[in-house]
Amino acid sequence: MLTKRLEPECIPGSQYLMKPSKHQLEACKLLLTVILTAFLCINSSSITAQVTITNTASGGGGNLPTVNSNSTSLVAGQAKLELLKTADRAAAEPGDTVIYRLALRNTGDVVASNITITDTQPLGLRFLPQSLQGSLTTGSTTTPVNLTPAVQSQRTLTFTYPSLAPKQTLNIVYAAVVTPDAIRGDGRNVAQEPRSNIASFVVRIRQGILSDCGTLVGRVFVDKNFDGQQQTGEPGVPNAVVYMDDGNRITTDANGLFSLANVFAGNRTGTLDLTSLPGYSLAPNKYFIEGNSQSRLVRLAPGGMARMNFAVTPAYGEQQP
Repeated sequence: MLTKRLEPECIPGSQYLMKPSKHQLEACKLLLTVILTAFLCINSSSITAQVTITNTASGGGGNLPTVNSNSTSLVAGQAKLELLKTADRAAAEPGDTVIYRLALRNTGDVVASNITITDTQPLGLRFLPQSLQGSLTTGSTTTPVNLTPAVQSQRTLTFTYPSLAPKQTLNIVYAAVVTPDAIRGDGRNVAQEPRSNIASFVVRIRQGILSDCGTLVGRVFVDKNFDGQQQTGEPGVPNAVVYMDDGNRITTDANGLFSLANVFAGNRTGTLDLTSLPGYSLAPNKYFIEGNSQSRLVRLAPGGMARMNFAVTPAYGEQQP
């Protein structure tokens, strides 16, 4: 059913007249709605390309001028594309290689030209251009085809192919390496051809041996020669308290050692609480000025380890060598 609507250009205020005069009717283009019912029969077996049918209408009567309608278009026999996205594994960790597969099938009755598939990679996955492979499946027969190298823009890949016949399936296979940055992402891959559905696949990213967090280690000890390094004869101090910049409170063990796991990477600061060490004060450092502070600033890399040591000395006169 095709509907044509002819818009009026009436004189101002004419809609408020209960009984318009003949002169006013002649000066007003009436609103006319024409409903045309048509049946379009096309032999689908003879369609080899998209067919665009354009239709217009005009109306008039008596002393009214003829007015042309807007045009409407109907695209008959257009291609229908279905896209499927899969991978060779459901979970991966940094260092693994994921094999992705795109399957684009033409379920319509006409050839789909200028195939363009955009594929957005998850954060932290690196595309391997040399892994790209393509094939065409017709019925039960699959034939390898040469694909144009993918165009990469940041995390988006673009694959192109000249055309896809009805009932054919274009298969695209490629590999991507999981990098440590993938831990920060959601592992979701999204692909689409402008005429197809949106296809996605999620790979669950495990931390493996790598992590965004790091580990802090350190010690509190009596520094007898004021060089900032623990040596033989310089004992550790137990029950010393170190406060981290994130609020964590650490207490040293019997040997004056401490460690803290799962610390967020970045610049981390630890401060020795001297009130937890009655009878001790901060030991001066003869070689490094920063060693004279009761705070330590370290740079902790993702998955790395950093050390912060604190040197103290008895507040009341242990004889120095």
